[in-house]
Amino acid sequence: MSPYDLKYEWYVLHTKSRFENVVFEGLEKKTMAVFLPKIQVRSKRRDRKLMIRVPLFPGYVFVKSNLDPNEHLEILKTTGAVRLIGNREGPIAVPQNTIESLKIMVSVDQEVTTGSRFRHGDRVLVVSGPFAGVRGTFVRYRGQGRVIVTIEALGQYAGVEVNEEDVEHLPDIIS
Repeated sequence: MSPYDLKYEWYVLHTKSRFENVVFEGLEKKTMAVFLPKIQVRSKRRDRKLMIRVPLFPGYVFVKSNLDPNEHLEILKTTGAVRLIGNREGPIAVPQNTIESLKIMVSVDQEVTTGSRFRHGDRVLVVSGPFAGVRGTFVRYRGQGRVIVTIEALGQYAGVEVNEEDVEHLPDIIS
């Protein structure tokens, strides 16, 4: 594979515990495209009732790279970086639509829930409302015309509650 065959894709970079911001800033200083999705949660400290921004996926950041050997090394030399997530063949790219959906989810001031990975349900697209453009999986009805839609990333899910009428089925496409 020549350097001309390499294309930029998003990858998951595992970080040391609580080093997400350090890695994010380090990669930004190296002028690399990096994404650290954060959500607002209430501080767990008893003496504070603040809303704080925390990483949606603790211990991980997303980095866009063509995995040129020099660039790959620069990513791993970043303070707090551990390794790119992958298998024996190498790092595995994250689909662009997953990154786009995550960006939409964290840009809206609504509660985002996380947890174990869901693999069941229909593939859906949010067509209107604040989460328009999110592609995900229908999980369940919440009542009063509300549904939960999730997207998968890092073996976990990020989910949002949306109006049932804002969601449409995505056709099953064989790839």
